[in-house]
Amino acid sequence: MIKKTFACCLTLFILIQTVIKKAAAQESPAMDHTAIYVFDLDKSTAFYKDVMEFKLVSEPFKDGKHSWFTIGPNSKLHVIKGAADVKEHDINSHFAYHVKDLKQFTDHLDKMNIKYGNWKGDSKEPQLRPDGVKQIYFQDPDNYWIEVNNDRS
Repeated sequence: MIKKTFACCLTLFILIQTVIKKAAAQESPAMDHTAIYVFDLDKSTAFYKDVMEFKLVSEPFKDGKHSWFTIGPNSKLHVIKGAADVKEHDINSHFAYHVKDLKQFTDHLDKMNIKYGNWKGDSKEPQLRPDGVKQIYFQDPDNYWIEVNNDRS
């Protein structure tokens, strides 16, 4: 009887330790997608496809109210139709993306007639962060702010 009780207690102890170790080893949550609510889905879809050059991917709803884009190895942008109007947004709330060649990207923006600039909006010259990363800012058709930089980290 003592041996059976000891064996049960030992088994329970090992099981609890295994569960604790697995819980401690879990990774923190990773970005899956970002969703934005837009006024004109066609205009926003064209912007993210043509200006940002994101790849349009299949979306499961098939209701004419969604466009999904791949924006990274394991992340998507969900663009959802239904906003009552276009609202102003503060530049402090923005999406940030990086490119290998910021000059090449700004040339692309110029060809697409997209207004961009530094943080203050008083120059087309990129903003220089203290760590040497160059940044530009612009807005999508729903006035969501976008930062594009040349960060390599």
